[in-house]
Amino acid sequence: MGHMIDSRRLRILRAVADHRTVTAAAAALYLTPSAVSQQLAALEQETGHRLVERGARGARLTPAGEILLTHTNAVLAQLERAEAELAAYGAGDAGTVTVAAFATGIGLVLAPAIAELTRTAPGILVRVQDAEGDASVPMVLDRQVDVAVAVEYRGAPGEDDLRLTRVPLYSEPFDAVLPVGHRLAGRAQVAIADLEKDAWIGPYPGNPCHDVVVLSCEFAGFQPRLEHSSDDFRAVVALAGAGAGVALVPRSALRGMELAGVVVRPVEGSAPYRRVFAAVRQGAEGHPLIAPVLDALAAAAAREGALPLPASP
Repeated sequence: MGHMIDSRRLRILRAVADHRTVTAAAAALYLTPSAVSQQLAALEQETGHRLVERGARGARLTPAGEILLTHTNAVLAQLERAEAELAAYGAGDAGTVTVAAFATGIGLVLAPAIAELTRTAPGILVRVQDAEGDASVPMVLDRQVDVAVAVEYRGAPGEDDLRLTRVPLYSEPFDAVLPVGHRLAGRAQVAIADLEKDAWIGPYPGNPCHDVVVLSCEFAGFQPRLEHSSDDFRAVVALAGAGAGVALVPRSALRGMELAGVVVRPVEGSAPYRRVFAAVRQGAEGHPLIAPVLDALAAAAAREGALPLPASP
């Protein structure tokens, strides 16, 4: 190995491993595909090994590439820690932290955390980007944002993922939202199995809440007939209020919402839940700007505590 390995090229290798195509990796890193290819070729030259195989189904790492990826995760986490320590040494208590979060998470924990930070750490400017519950973690890994407020979803990086440090924030049940005139509106609780014949209103595929609805119904023994699609829970509730169908909606999304024409009921038995967590690149949790943001998010989530069922009008 004649040369030092360039850490920027390691980031590119990881992006290709994460995104599985050169084009997608390039888009995530704001580079052209040809620049990514050139950097990969240079990295292969530096290491003396083929690192990436390109096939019809995109790019995947060779065994040598996988070995290097293991080290890449350790090296990049160490660089994050180095940045954090240098920032702490420079008493870097002023600067910007970018947080990607989904709409309900912004309302429930991120906005209160920002209000708290304005008082306790006025040097930290938090910039917020709205991102669906499954989009924010890739943004953190690609260094587009510093912190993700994300929802546990199928295929989400697990607790043991070496690229990330996760902080659990809150978990909440989904409640059944039914038209006022629905045959089950008088029940104290609603069993999902009893909604098999109904039309359903729900988020689009790809949204973690879509998975929850489909999995809950499959668990109850049927495929939901999803007649209406919206990622905006206000729209979902309005459609239910118009009698267009039934829905499962996370409890916090119903808070402070106009609930005209609907009843909200807890789900009988083990209700579907969603778990919400914050994630940063591993090693960045000690950064003097990022640590207070994580603390403020956790404190805001703790203040929320258990979410009470919204009172139906």
